[in-house]
Amino acid sequence: MIQTATGTFQGAGALELYYQSWRPVPDLERRAVLTIVHGLGEHSGRYGNVVEYLVPRGVAIYSFDLRGHGRSPGKRGHVNAWSDMRQDLDAFLMLVRRQEGDLSQFLLGHSLGGLIVLEYVLRHPGETGLRGVIASGPGLSTEGISPLLLKLSRILSRVWPTLSFPTGLDVPGISRDPAVVQAYQNDPLVHGVGTPRAAVESSAAIRWTLDHAADWSLPLLILH
Repeated sequence: MIQTATGTFQGAGALELYYQSWRPVPDLERRAVLTIVHGLGEHSGRYGNVVEYLVPRGVAIYSFDLRGHGRSPGKRGHVNAWSDMRQDLDAFLMLVRRQEGDLSQFLLGHSLGGLIVLEYVLRHPGETGLRGVIASGPGLSTEGISPLLLKLSRILSRVWPTLSFPTGLDVPGISRDPAVVQAYQNDPLVHGVGTPRAAVESSAAIRWTLDHAADWSLPLLILH
């Protein structure tokens, strides 16, 4: 049996962000806690396979919907400043620590979430209290994106930062399992849009993360 809970917490700018948690039943000893940061266009509820495997083995799991995603408020696929992402994650990790105490903490980020967690940890050397990080398909490159589109995003970020445009995600390519692809396509909380400001801020975060990669010190598992 898994205990589930939902709630909200205040992120950057006092924005109320939605989160979920899954914890082992009271008589099962908790061994660790894993915080999950989801990918672009999805939400915290899309990691049921991770929950079903780890929670019965004593791992508490927490995840929140990024601003502009899932049940959290904000324009879909938009972030005004990358620092908002970093502050949101910092606030959420503090909530997890308050609720789980001295349990060993691990952080997992997928796709956009992978970039968020890597940049966050590099910005907080020795301050996170984390035991390790997992980056699943982290978004660390703009390769494959048209240089013209990137240039256009930089221009529009100044004059129309919140313009919505399709992200062009290869949805059939997210999994070799057709059922997983179908579930993604049928999920009403999934979206496929971004904004020029989000594109520019993400690109800057990628460059900064790669430039500081040699400063990494925590145990790190990258899955790609």
